[in-house]
Amino acid sequence: MMNKVEITIQTEVNAPIERVWERYTKPEHIINWNFASDDWCCPRAENDLRHGGKMNWRMEAKDGSFGFDFEAVYDEVILHNKIAYTMLDGRKAVTNFSDEGGKTSITTVFDAETMNSVELQQQGWQAILNNFKKHAEG
Repeated sequence: MMNKVEITIQTEVNAPIERVWERYTKPEHIINWNFASDDWCCPRAENDLRHGGKMNWRMEAKDGSFGFDFEAVYDEVILHNKIAYTMLDGRKAVTNFSDEGGKTSITTVFDAETMNSVELQQQGWQAILNNFKKHAEG
């Protein structure tokens, strides 16, 4: 069995934590930021944000050449503070939100998968988080 590799991504959003939380968790916002580059999109997002609830976010290339559903089950949800979930392949992710006096710090730690390099995964997830930052500040 391979050793589990954890990857950390982080950003600081220049917006209050209530706004950041809403834009991070509401499907009508998720579809506007949940992609790593401009040639991708998130045409739909379902988000049952509670312990045992499910997320299903569709991610696809705009040209239709590739797409997948990002699915997970929530393990823990603490309003304005923490979201933890387990992906269908058993990998876990935890996102922490911290109020920094009008700004919001977001840190996600997730288990790497074995198909892509750690660097590629870190860059991809960070690009999505950077996209979120842009949306939340906009």
